[in-house]
Amino acid sequence: MGLRSKEEEEEEGSSLALGPYRYNSPFVQVCLIGLVCFCCPGMFNALSGMGGGGQLEHKAANNANTALYTTFAVFGVLGGGIYNLLGPRLTLLAGCSTYVLYAGSFLSYNHSHRQPFVVTAGAILGIGAGLLWAGQGAIMTSYPPAHRKGSYISLFWAIFNLGGVIGGLIPFLLNYHREEAGSVNDGTYIAFMCFMAAGAALSLAILPPARVVRDDGTRATAMTYSNVRTEAVEILKLFANWKMLLIVPAAWGSNFFYTYQFNNVNGLIFTLRTKGLNNVFYWGAQMLGSFGIGYFLDYSFKSRRMRGLVGIGAVAVLGTAIWAGGLVNQLRYTDGKWKGHTLDFKDSGGRFAGPFVLYFSYGLLDAMFQTLCYWMIGALADDSETLSRYSGFYKGVQSAGAAVAWQIDNSKTKLLSQLIVNWSLTTVSYPLLVVLVLLAVKDEDTAEDGESKVPKPSPLPRSADDDRVQEYSGIN
Repeated sequence: MGLRSKEEEEEEGSSLALGPYRYNSPFVQVCLIGLVCFCCPGMFNALSGMGGGGQLEHKAANNANTALYTTFAVFGVLGGGIYNLLGPRLTLLAGCSTYVLYAGSFLSYNHSHRQPFVVTAGAILGIGAGLLWAGQGAIMTSYPPAHRKGSYISLFWAIFNLGGVIGGLIPFLLNYHREEAGSVNDGTYIAFMCFMAAGAALSLAILPPARVVRDDGTRATAMTYSNVRTEAVEILKLFANWKMLLIVPAAWGSNFFYTYQFNNVNGLIFTLRTKGLNNVFYWGAQMLGSFGIGYFLDYSFKSRRMRGLVGIGAVAVLGTAIWAGGLVNQLRYTDGKWKGHTLDFKDSGGRFAGPFVLYFSYGLLDAMFQTLCYWMIGALADDSETLSRYSGFYKGVQSAGAAVAWQIDNSKTKLLSQLIVNWSLTTVSYPLLVVLVLLAVKDEDTAEDGESKVPKPSPLPRSADDDRVQEYSGIN
């Protein structure tokens, strides 16, 4: 009989005092991954939301984003397999580090106005983002109990998008008195870099799934770390998985509209300081939208399948109304040139209200649509290995769509055409999601795929990313 290490005994003892605020609880771990994304992709979203990465000329940012989402598309799909090989800490740390480089490239561009560094940083960020979001998707969908996945997804989304809110305040405050300026100042990029570096450090606090204990005493998953051959085979299978194929239109469209909204609504018709203020409310709307749909998907009906169907219907109705409002606004500047002075929150009076409410509504719809998609993915399985692959596939397809969208804007495609394509992509996805719910989502709180459907408490296994060194002495 072997003697356990002191650290193992302490961890097992802490697991017996179950509650939501334990370090190894799903609640705390989802909050931590939310804070990581608050600092990294949250700040990236605030930077992108200003249009052109905060630059007057959008070409450099468009090319950087094309490179970013091209590599993101590849590593988004591969990210789930890499997560299964390396575990959450190394995967997330590698991913977060690339965000700092990207923000730094725009700081350099403010002085050199040379694109190659920005585009290269964008391509590197695409690799890192693929790793980060695959790990985030696995954590967010597999750590919580099956009947509370919507609530935990909305919790993550709120914390993550608070980064966009704070990130929107940074350019608003630092550029408040630069009413005629076209590009943000150096301090804006430096502030973003500080937040992103903090997020990279915080990623080391994420626990591997085998060490996460739910309130009922079950482990998040009985994950065993994989090998390259297994992951390669499993990733290839995703492209023939009918469930993933039904999600493709929703995944493709879910980031496709960012280019239009950021560059051609916020970036085109508002002043520099107002762009930052608008982003505070855009990402704030995301927090509200995610909370609303997330709690509805968990608590509205006893039947999980019914919750999914009604949730899709609600998002479809709201989405149709918001895109119709976008069409009315777009008809005011079909040539891509806003008539009159750009809108300012302080000086434009009533002219500011309509476009502002529209941009706020775009943020609301984005969060509701993506929370719905993640809830659907989480309902298809319960184990971390399967969900990391599913989440990676979703992010890979999503990023491929975004790469195309940035180049569509770069080629000066008519804005009315961009709006119609965005509206059409989201509309086509709704009936396919209905089919997925009817065929694949079960009413029981058990997963269809994966081996650890209801994991049982067991001694903590050693994991690939656990950097502790334990010494054993045994008496037989």
